[in-house]
Amino acid sequence: MDRRCFIKTSALLGGTLAVSGWLRPDSLADASASTSPYTGNMPENMIFSACQQCNTQCGIKVKIKDGQVAKIDGNPFSPWTMTPQLPYATAMAEAASFDASLCPKGYAGIQTLYDPYRIVKVLKRAGKRGENRWKSIPFEQAVAEVVAGGDLFGEGHVDGLNAIIACRDPKIAEALQKDTADVLAKKLTLEDFKTKQAANLKYLIDPDHPDLGLKNNQFCLNWGRLKGGRSELIRRFTDFSCGSYNYHGHTTVCQGSLYFSGKAMSDQFVEGKFTDGSKFYWQGDTGNAEFLLFVGASPFEANYGPPLRAGKITRLQHEGVKVAVVDPRCSKAASRAWKWLPNKPDGVGALAQAMIRWIIENKRFDERYLKNANKAAAKADNEPTWSQACWLVKLDANGKPGPYLRGSDLGGTPEKRPKKDGKGDWDFDPFVCLDDAGNPVLFDPNDDKSVAEGQLLWSGEPSGVPAKTVLQIYWEEASAKPLAEWCKLAGLSEVDVVEVAREFTSHGKRAVADLHRGVSQHTNGFYNVVAWYTVNTLIGNHDWMGGLSKATNFNYDGAAPGKPYDCTAHPAKLKGWGVSIIRHQTAYDKSTLFSGYPAKRVWYPFCSDIYQEVIPSAGDGYPYPLKCLMLYMGTPVYSLPAGHEIAKILADPKKIPLFITSDITVGETSIFADYVFPDVTYLERWEFVGSHPSMTPKVGAIRQPAAAPLTDSCTVYGQQMPICLESMLLGLAEKMGLAGFGENAFGPGRHLKRMDDLYLPMCANMAYGDKADGSEKIPAADKTEMDIFLAARKHLPATVFDAKRWEALVGPELWPSVVAMLNRGGRFQAYDKAYKDGQLVNKYGKMVGLYFENMVKAKDSMTGKAYLPYGGYLPSPLDCTDKPLDDAAAGYDLTMITYKAVTQTKSRTSGDYWLQAPYPENFVELAAADAARLGFKAGDAVKIVSASNTEGVWDLGPFGKKFMIGKVRILEGLRPGVTAFSLGHGHWAYGAGQWQIDGQAITPDPRRATGVHGNAAMRVDPVLKNTCLVDKVGGSAVFYQTQVKLVKV
Repeated sequence: MDRRCFIKTSALLGGTLAVSGWLRPDSLADASASTSPYTGNMPENMIFSACQQCNTQCGIKVKIKDGQVAKIDGNPFSPWTMTPQLPYATAMAEAASFDASLCPKGYAGIQTLYDPYRIVKVLKRAGKRGENRWKSIPFEQAVAEVVAGGDLFGEGHVDGLNAIIACRDPKIAEALQKDTADVLAKKLTLEDFKTKQAANLKYLIDPDHPDLGLKNNQFCLNWGRLKGGRSELIRRFTDFSCGSYNYHGHTTVCQGSLYFSGKAMSDQFVEGKFTDGSKFYWQGDTGNAEFLLFVGASPFEANYGPPLRAGKITRLQHEGVKVAVVDPRCSKAASRAWKWLPNKPDGVGALAQAMIRWIIENKRFDERYLKNANKAAAKADNEPTWSQACWLVKLDANGKPGPYLRGSDLGGTPEKRPKKDGKGDWDFDPFVCLDDAGNPVLFDPNDDKSVAEGQLLWSGEPSGVPAKTVLQIYWEEASAKPLAEWCKLAGLSEVDVVEVAREFTSHGKRAVADLHRGVSQHTNGFYNVVAWYTVNTLIGNHDWMGGLSKATNFNYDGAAPGKPYDCTAHPAKLKGWGVSIIRHQTAYDKSTLFSGYPAKRVWYPFCSDIYQEVIPSAGDGYPYPLKCLMLYMGTPVYSLPAGHEIAKILADPKKIPLFITSDITVGETSIFADYVFPDVTYLERWEFVGSHPSMTPKVGAIRQPAAAPLTDSCTVYGQQMPICLESMLLGLAEKMGLAGFGENAFGPGRHLKRMDDLYLPMCANMAYGDKADGSEKIPAADKTEMDIFLAARKHLPATVFDAKRWEALVGPELWPSVVAMLNRGGRFQAYDKAYKDGQLVNKYGKMVGLYFENMVKAKDSMTGKAYLPYGGYLPSPLDCTDKPLDDAAAGYDLTMITYKAVTQTKSRTSGDYWLQAPYPENFVELAAADAARLGFKAGDAVKIVSASNTEGVWDLGPFGKKFMIGKVRILEGLRPGVTAFSLGHGHWAYGAGQWQIDGQAITPDPRRATGVHGNAAMRVDPVLKNTCLVDKVGGSAVFYQTQVKLVKV
């Protein structure tokens, strides 16, 4: 790389550092080389924070020398990186001598910070979208143009945010929402609505379809990786202050159907409805299991993640614990396993049915647990959870399962019960199970006094009503095929499957099937996940040591009673409403757009954050056009299947007139942006990073500024600060005069003029603890700790760190506790306090749903049929109208899958040169048998083609074409019929391709472009035409069901 190319522009970090003389020509991205004495063991030279090189968010110890980051190690207080972690009371001087583990990506984070291709000024496009030609402009100009709009690019008028956010009055918005609900409920005609709201119809996207909501919805904020603190700020800006319902994450590109299966299974019975499920999922309590079955998961390379789980697994294996891995590829975990099951990629659901069949047929399930119908029964058996296994379900005339059997079906009368909010009553109609004598037992699932237990495998006609138990429904599904046929569909040996099933059921509750992407990212992903969670439920392992666990976090937003600072307070909250651009959690047949089946695009009543829908829906203008898209830390063009179709949409300003991104550099998606606002890296900023399901202690890890910000400064609300996501949103809010920002944003005397105003009170909330009486408050830092805290931050500028300002924001009483917490990188429950009497202390602790009555009552927007309401088997892949796809018959003879090497994430690590040393490029991987059949040798160049991309190319519009060509790597550890590539290579942006700033060409670095990225070969849905295959229930983007052909070049 030529150092001179960076001197030409100060818009890039490389140019800024080169001009300053700091950047050495021999090592553009290395801040750590030094011959002076090592000072990395001194507590005053380190800040404890949290990594974000991947989503595991490990605790880190950032070591500072001469004001720069010199080294990164693991945080010994963090249960992510050490098990058990250091006691929280350990003195900082002692903790400084302990370096916990990290993966290679974590150590290489220095190079993300000092990446010479980082942008430090706002960029505005200087050519067509996608040409990657830019001019740097002042922050204030960018904010003014985005807010005011105008003829910004010589291509015609573009509405700015001031025009798009049309309605600013919460009372008007609320009145429109209420009357729209009455229209949908047929309490008000559309004409009467228009008459009543005549003065306010101007605020609606379409008065003939008022349920589309306010014009404000034509602004959408979409994000990639986002954690606490920033997530609240984004929602505050988009939802509460701008009144847009379109704020959407990226969940479905990762493991959406895993999250939304968890949401469905965690729905509880509340005042006559199944509701209140959490968007979450379970994983195994890895360190305490007696048998581990990883399904579609690779914990030695990814999956939350090597520092957290690899050590625990290795220790268990050393102690004789068996591990089995279901994966078409012999991953690092599989290579160390007792048994590797190389399944067909689309056979993972069939394997779950095989397991369910064998367990039920051989009576290897936990009968005592499954017979519990309600909370009282679970309590009597010392069970933390209970399920619906014994509940009775009514059958229709064709014997198809429908709603639950209720007391009224047997002649009973529903009971009136008062609503919790005191506003009226609701009708309680009890559920029904049968006792061992065959007598109906009417029960409330939430009753903690009257025990209800029921038979498990039963079908019949109580009081003449045909019905079956939920477990009977599962048994009939699983027994519909012989075990051998299920194994054949899975592509596995029946002997192996039986051995695994027997081992799984030989350890009581201390066995677990741990799931990840390989289960969820299919067109039937939701049902795959539910079936596999049912396998766990059959042995009743939720909330038991070595079983399924969930994440538990300390609260920081302060919304709970007794907390010091309510960071959700807002003086004029708008609260967006309507049909979102992704049509999430909304029923098509209940909307005013309903016009028969199929709908123009899929509606998703059971999930949200459907990443692959945002831009294609805007491209189709359905259910309405977007006027402005803001993308934070996301790259859907690169990360999504069939991302080339997204590139086509973004390249056309008529599809989305204003496109703004916030990121640390210009990536594969932001090359199509109109404005790119620079952001700071995870080493320069705040976030409250949450937890992961396999983390059993209650935690509150904090990302905090450890390095001085490297972006330019700006002034917002009279305050100087670095240009970053926060200053961008604050600057826009100031220019637009939005409520909820600036003076008294949280109430009298509590302002929001800089990021500290939000994040320091959040720190105070976490340090205070979750008990209203303050009994969980972290012990105060003494003078020694206070001195360490101040000395460790002496290199941070006043724009970031001002001890007096910080103390004033949290108050003198809480300040010493906040200091003690920040010194340790957060607060963490002791490992031994996470367990008691063989159970988890931080419990899920409620009903585990197995049968989803809500799905019986809902209709698929593309077929008009009811959804399958349990974890059954659906053949796949299917298009969105449920038609099978058989590209193999057309000669596409290999199923393509992806995985992550431990050295890369999808995009953020492409410029970390240390990671390229062991793995400089990826490959098109083939089984030895397939290579011989196709006549390929190691190192041959091949192009990936598919039925929806026969050219095998990324067509990037003005940026040109990039063919999907990679080198063949031949493996024994790959199932024949499968080809694989690892994610994170094959870039054409992030410094890998040609670009220009202020008329100066920026020399690309070819090291960033090595390898192949095959996502553009992934199957486009033939009905949707601009979107990958999807799971219509769980929302997942489909990664593992594309048939491809490899063409030698």
